[in-house]
Amino acid sequence: MPIPKMSDFDLKGKRVLIREDFNVPLKNGEITSDLRIRAAIPTIKQALKAGGQVILMSHLGRPTEGVYEENFSLAPIARQLSKLLKMEVPLIQHWIDGFDMGDASVVLLENVRFNHGETDNNVELAKKMASLCDIFVMDAFATSHRIESSTHGIIKYAKEACLGPLFFSELEALSKILEKPAHPVVAIVGGSKVSTKLALLDFLVKKVDSLIIGGGIANTFLAAEGYTVGKSLYEPDLIDEAERLTLEAKERGAEIPVPIDVVVAERFAEGTESYVRLVSQIDDNEKIFDIGPDTIKNFVSIIKKAKTILWNGPIGAFEIEEFSKGTQAIAKAIAESKAFKVAGGGDTLAAIEKYRIASKIDYISTGGGAFLAFLEGKKLPVIEALELRNTKNEKVA
Repeated sequence: MPIPKMSDFDLKGKRVLIREDFNVPLKNGEITSDLRIRAAIPTIKQALKAGGQVILMSHLGRPTEGVYEENFSLAPIARQLSKLLKMEVPLIQHWIDGFDMGDASVVLLENVRFNHGETDNNVELAKKMASLCDIFVMDAFATSHRIESSTHGIIKYAKEACLGPLFFSELEALSKILEKPAHPVVAIVGGSKVSTKLALLDFLVKKVDSLIIGGGIANTFLAAEGYTVGKSLYEPDLIDEAERLTLEAKERGAEIPVPIDVVVAERFAEGTESYVRLVSQIDDNEKIFDIGPDTIKNFVSIIKKAKTILWNGPIGAFEIEEFSKGTQAIAKAIAESKAFKVAGGGDTLAAIEKYRIASKIDYISTGGGAFLAFLEGKKLPVIEALELRNTKNEKVA
């Protein structure tokens, strides 16, 4: 039996509690990227149009559980929601034992992690949350890999529970990438360590035609090819894994192209002196911070042939201008490609915003850890909880 969607329910006059992911970056109390808030707006508007009394719920950061900390307050999110929705969105600070919405058609509950037991999936807390609504809508794909009261426990105790439009659109886009993609399939995976992306690399190497790697991950693969990487970040204990993945790719006619030239420097800082080196010419005191021009040409040519593209992670240390050319070129190539394109991951989102290519990506995932878990082929706990609830309801009926 399919998992119910929010659109399957009559929301008129109902208290609709929507779990969103408003865990946005803040600097001095100001939002630096409201991408995740904007992504949730269509769901909120759909619920309002259907006549629901909308209650929004999210976490922000990692406050001390059970303690109110002003720097983790959702007040900035309430202000931005008010601006985007063009209506006042009150922030309800004390809500766990019930509250009055007054004349508001949409309210935002203060940080769920201010409640003791949230991250432990406390049963009593989940029951209290469930009692606040007639329908619970799980729309925060980014938190769907977590077993917490506001994402998992509440599903069991709510009168009705379903998935929201944003969640469904995420599932559809990722399923399109993984189940029946148009070939050639190209994945671009960046990151500092193979260990943090090993499960993803292991899964993708069985699916893609080309697996482009960048950052510290590429350094480990270069070491596996026998190159000296100087003082660059790499993982000597995972060289065997890099060799295994490369061999596995070759056996199925795929490729994991390593850089042929790189941008190096002795320190990571603005204005530092940098050089382009062949990977066979890296000095012992140098660190790799980006790919070189010949590697850029090679990677771009691979991307141009793709019909499906998955992007997770920048290619270099793009935060600093001297080391940004690789990621910028990759971003431009992805933007210009006519392939079906999905991108996700915090640093990837930052690169997309920096190079202003959001409109050129078919689907931008705000999923974070859940995005990786899904791509690694793992079953998401939230999906399992909804499937279990549905199975029980089916038996009762």
